[in-house]
Amino acid sequence: MNSLALPVVHPAFQKLKGAGRLLHLTAGGLILVHALSHLNQPHSSPLFLGCLVFMAVDIFILVMAGKNIAADLPLVNLFFRLIEIIFFLGIGINSCIHSEWVVGIGHALICVAYGYLFWCEKRMLTSEYVAIHHTGITIPALPESRFVFWSNIDHIEAQYDSITIAASNDKSYHFNLRKNLQFEELDQIHEFCRHYLKQGLTLNVRPDDPLNGLTTER
Repeated sequence: MNSLALPVVHPAFQKLKGAGRLLHLTAGGLILVHALSHLNQPHSSPLFLGCLVFMAVDIFILVMAGKNIAADLPLVNLFFRLIEIIFFLGIGINSCIHSEWVVGIGHALICVAYGYLFWCEKRMLTSEYVAIHHTGITIPALPESRFVFWSNIDHIEAQYDSITIAASNDKSYHFNLRKNLQFEELDQIHEFCRHYLKQGLTLNVRPDDPLNGLTTER
């Protein structure tokens, strides 16, 4: 049996994707505010001011063009998130150099927060899968995926559009699937259960379920 990866819809991942637009708007607004404050300084640089305004406008255009940026344009989303991190880091360092400690530390903390978001959003590109291996099952989670050994799994229940993994200590993981289970995938999951759990896969089907009538008994 080969390992099996099932693309799932993870609630925490979906919340982070949904928050991407607001987080970009927040960053764009802060950049624009900084540009306006720079305009009133006696030795303001037109080039620096123009770059800030250009950056803020680009972020606003990105937000308006994509309703769900993190899901629809993941690489573009990561690129702009990296730009935001660099901006907040630069302002933080510059403020600390000029002894503006409150502003500097505040921007440094924002930089750390956006850096954490960048890391989580980068993980979403490859981690939103339930992966079934010979040693156990990888459960997608933030900030790190969880690996559950077969010895800590009680049983697995599947429908054609969802999967539930019941682990020890009354922990249960339920995920909707991004694509319906195929008969071959279902049979493969059953083989894992029969081999490592010494029991068949629990197949919970509705009358209109495409898997209705299929048995996992051997």
